[in-house]
Amino acid sequence: MGSGNSAPFTYEQVGATRDALLPAGYGHVSRDVVIGHGPGCFHDAAEALLGWQMHRGAGLGVDATAARAAAGVLVVLRAGWGPMSIRIPCRVVYSIDTKDRQGFAYGTLPGHPEHGEEAFTVQLAHDHEVHMRIRAFSRPATALARAGGPFTRMVQEHVTNRYVRSLRALANRGEGAQRA
Repeated sequence: MGSGNSAPFTYEQVGATRDALLPAGYGHVSRDVVIGHGPGCFHDAAEALLGWQMHRGAGLGVDATAARAAAGVLVVLRAGWGPMSIRIPCRVVYSIDTKDRQGFAYGTLPGHPEHGEEAFTVQLAHDHEVHMRIRAFSRPATALARAGGPFTRMVQEHVTNRYVRSLRALANRGEGAQRA
């Protein structure tokens, strides 16, 4: 994977997905959906999220410097196939690890088609609903992404929907959905 761990982030507001308001000057994504119910579902969702299975289930290739997402881990995602694939380098900015909330955020590195950050969390609510939350801010970094205009935002919406479907399926397979 080379020296990506020392590459600078391609945006200034590192860690801003933790803030109540996302930074101005970017497109924003904010999604909060119920993906299941119960501690077993929460556990399975957290494992799938932190172990990169959600990304794989959404159709992305994943090459990471660690099996689990944690601060400093470099991940290069790939969208598409063969010579038409897009390389998407990121580094994990922070992780969240509490008994009822798990997740991480990654930020863009040089070579990524966008500048910005994306955070993924799963939370076990008091009523035992399991929520998946995605928060992101981004703007085009390459001429191709800029040329895509509204199409680029539609692609981001499509990928976000795939993340939700993937994690919902992973969190509710087998025994995980049955555990209380």
